[in-house]
Parts: sequence; structure tokens; C-alpha cells
Amino acid sequence: MTTQGKGSYQITGWDEKPYEEKKGQPKLTQAHVTNAFSGDIEGEGRAEYLMAYASDSDASFVGMQKVVGSVRGKKGSFVLQTTGTFDGGKAKADWFVVPDSGTDELKGLSGKGGYVSKSDGSAEVTLNFTLK
Repeated sequence: MTTQGKGSYQITGWDEKPYEEKKGQPKLTQAHVTNAFSGDIEGEGRAEYLMAYASDSDASFVGMQKVVGSVRGKKGSFVLQTTGTFDGGKAKADWFVVPDSGTDELKGLSGKGGYVSKSDGSAEVTLNFTLK
């Protein structure tokens, strides 16, 4: 049975560096990001994102985020694979739980969801999940 999880996260750290900048081409960057989750997902997320900026305010990104904490009271860790866009100061992304990435009480976790960011560095998150 799939359970709908909701919550939020707050960005607690952001370290982004370009690795390719050529005139007339998208700027490519890598960012190390930390997040504090609350709601149905509680804990800390550590993410690595790769981004391609079409302009200073528009980008596409992919990433992996390891979350250590709990999902509805079940403790452990898991990894989220993310794809999204950054448009006009707001990010919107879809994610899914990487198969077999759950540990401890989160072994067997599967699911998908996403987030929409706000201008204050927080985001509303969803994770529709199954825990075997």
C-alpha cells in the first residue's frame, strides 16, 4: 500500500562552483547542498547537484541526495535521485527513492515525489512511498 508523505525542508548549506564556463554556452556547475527535513520525513539531507544554466536565472539539474533520519517514525537512511529545473528563482523537481538504498528500518523503501521551492530557501516536499 502506498502512503502519501508530506513535509518541507530548509536549505542549511549551499556550496556551488562552476566547472565549465564558455562564452555562448551554458554554464555548468556542481553544488553540494545540505537540507533539514521536517514533517513525514525528518532528518538531514546531503545532496550533490550538477546544473546547466541557460541564463543566470534558468537552469536544469540532476542530483543525488542521501537522507539520514526517519520516514513516519521509521529510522534509517535512503537516497533520492532528482531531476528538475530552476526558473526565475524557484526550483521544481521530481525525485524517486533509489532502489535498495534504504537502511535499517527503511530497508525496502520505495517511492517517488518531488518538491517546489520558495524564495526563502525552503521547499514543500512530497514522497508517495511503500515500505516493505
